[in-house]
Amino acid sequence: EVQLVESGGGLVQAGGSLRLSCAASGFTSEDYAIGWFRQAPGKEREGVSCISIRDGSTYNGDSAKGRFTISRDNAQNTVSLQMNSLKREDTAVYYCAAATHCSAYKWDAWGQGTQVTVSS
Repeated sequence: EVQLVESGGGLVQAGGSLRLSCAASGFTSEDYAIGWFRQAPGKEREGVSCISIRDGSTYNGDSAKGRFTISRDNAQNTVSLQMNSLKREDTAVYYCAAATHCSAYKWDAWGQGTQVTVSS
């Protein structure tokens, strides 16, 4: 069974940084991708960033470009999202999810989410 567990959320001041981690287990190969999504109160879920586990190729949404960096550690089965220059509008619950590739329509497994709160 595939499981994803996020960690690293918290409260940070605007302009600060946070590093989120997604620990993955239950995969039988490296042919999958891990994406980070976020959802703020009253807003739709938004794709933030994604990485292919096999080749490390990355895709970033507009909110991530220039500020967030996604990376993987295949030995540790973790995917990290380094978030710098955080803004109040980055406040949301952040989820990691797994799919066959970053452009997949269906995401098969989701973590429980981690809260990120950016204060002014």
